[in-house]
Amino acid sequence: MTATNTTFGTGPVEHLGRGPLTTDELAARIALDIAPGSYVNLGIGQPTRIAEHLPADAGIVLHTENGMLGMGPAAAEDEIDPDLTNAGKVPVTELSGAAYFHHADSFAMMRGGHLDVCVLGAFEVSARGDLANWHTGDPAAIPAVGGAMDLAVGARQVLVMMRLFTRDGAPKLVPVCTCPLTGAGCVSRVYTDHGIFAPGPDGVRVLETYGSTVAELRKRVAVDLIG
Repeated sequence: MTATNTTFGTGPVEHLGRGPLTTDELAARIALDIAPGSYVNLGIGQPTRIAEHLPADAGIVLHTENGMLGMGPAAAEDEIDPDLTNAGKVPVTELSGAAYFHHADSFAMMRGGHLDVCVLGAFEVSARGDLANWHTGDPAAIPAVGGAMDLAVGARQVLVMMRLFTRDGAPKLVPVCTCPLTGAGCVSRVYTDHGIFAPGPDGVRVLETYGSTVAELRKRVAVDLIG
């Protein structure tokens, strides 16, 4: 299965008169594009918030690489079970029919092409869809490989959820990744606080913007924005 297409196809949709999306607004926006019945892995960090916005009746099954299918939203208060966490060690709930299995079996599902969608964070995404999300390249930084490489090549569709700019204002959507790659040409769509983009061999197609026009974003990023 692939993500549904809620507004795309007629050129960029510019949502003006507002600021960039908050993390929860972005999570909710991504949730709209996950097709009912999909098997989905949500990466560590911001992507886990998407679980809070998935319709209960959509039949979407969440997979976590530490060995669970049927994960529910984050647990709170009396729901917290220290033995029931996602891959980021965040306490989660379980839905009816949830299943548990060995870590190796979980990675076999990822590598075997059994996941419809994965949503990952990123340090950088290139204009052609290369993904860099496991190491900044700084010798002092702590690498965090996890299952990102397996998901990048194993999931049928790889979506990225990230802020478009660093705290210093540098764009994270770049012509060529400078950080070590997680996967080459694997990203089909990039969801950011400032807009939604589809990278490809001919440039980056702008699907939606939030708080900025396409022309304004062209001045802030160094990639060829189509739209």
